[in-house]
Amino acid sequence: MLYTKTIEEMIEDSRDKLVIDVREEKDFNKSSYPGALNISWETFSDHENELSKEKPIYLLCYSGKHSVEICEEFTPKGYEIYSIEGGIYSYYRYTIEHQLSDEDEKEMRCKEIERSIIKKFRPELWSQFTKAINTYDLIQDGDKIAVCISGGKDSMLMAKLFQELSRHGKKNFEVVYMVMNPGYNDINYTTIINNAKLMQIPITVFDSDIFDIVDKEVSGSPCYLCARMRRGALYSKAKELGCNKIALGHHYDDVIETILMGMLYGGQIQTMMPKLHSTNFEGMELIRPLYLIREENIKKWMAYNDLTFINCACRLTESCASCGGTDKGSKRAEIKSLISELRERSPYIEANIFKSVENVHLNALVAYKTPDGKRHHFLDNYSEYSE
Repeated sequence: MLYTKTIEEMIEDSRDKLVIDVREEKDFNKSSYPGALNISWETFSDHENELSKEKPIYLLCYSGKHSVEICEEFTPKGYEIYSIEGGIYSYYRYTIEHQLSDEDEKEMRCKEIERSIIKKFRPELWSQFTKAINTYDLIQDGDKIAVCISGGKDSMLMAKLFQELSRHGKKNFEVVYMVMNPGYNDINYTTIINNAKLMQIPITVFDSDIFDIVDKEVSGSPCYLCARMRRGALYSKAKELGCNKIALGHHYDDVIETILMGMLYGGQIQTMMPKLHSTNFEGMELIRPLYLIREENIKKWMAYNDLTFINCACRLTESCASCGGTDKGSKRAEIKSLISELRERSPYIEANIFKSVENVHLNALVAYKTPDGKRHHFLDNYSEYSE
């Protein structure tokens, strides 16, 4: 493509060059290419006079889409400007690949990652992981668990936690580290594979065409259908591999966000359960072992070990908020922001949201449903009770 260069081509360009990260400032501050400048793609045109036509300019964005648009605007004006194919993740992929060049260094890095889980972040990660398993009775002797790895920080940490549990735990169970490729682009797929190598996670990969199917079927937001199809594919493959459970990487923050989303946008009170039986795959269960782990502690562990994971590998939603994009209308993003604001008023807000679905008083509800789907209204037996 006329405006596109690979990350390798940029690095091999020995000329004095400008590398500009066109993502939002908050994402740039988390991690970027060394020496890169930050000019948001939305305001890039306003900074035209600050750019030199004497130097080649390389742009890094979330996926490459916005940087190509900038190249199309600025090339006719006389700028030598390129979009890095695959965006920032191509740099992450390049970094991971070069971390793997020395076997002894790779072994040492993996040991450091494992040690940080058991030592430095023991109270925040390891202890909360084992507490959730014990509190919610997530694992029994004889289980064969498919640990589902999407490639993000949560599922990759979960895989390492399961490795440590297999080594040091008392449960007699088996684990399969399962990666489904629903149609990832090459950059994201390579990043997942290389991270698994770096962290010495023996993954089992299987392919599906879910992204292609959803792309054809849905004209609006594809997230709901995609999530359902991916869940079904994971159950199906896990059962094929002889597993009786799948483990997903939802954490504490996902739980409280789900509770509020249900109330504010769904008009219902329910939560993301720590485990549940599959309704479509007989004998299968879903468990969430990160149920008590805070997202901020996962991020701290990731930063401490200088790890880079994919945020969201969906190629159907370039501006998806979970991908680091610009869709400020995401309901989950709104809820996350709301909880952050509430936390500034009280440090107990998040814990209270979490506990609210444990302290339900049926006699103080106008109506509720039992598992059989029957609706019970307070007026049904009102005459039998007094205050």
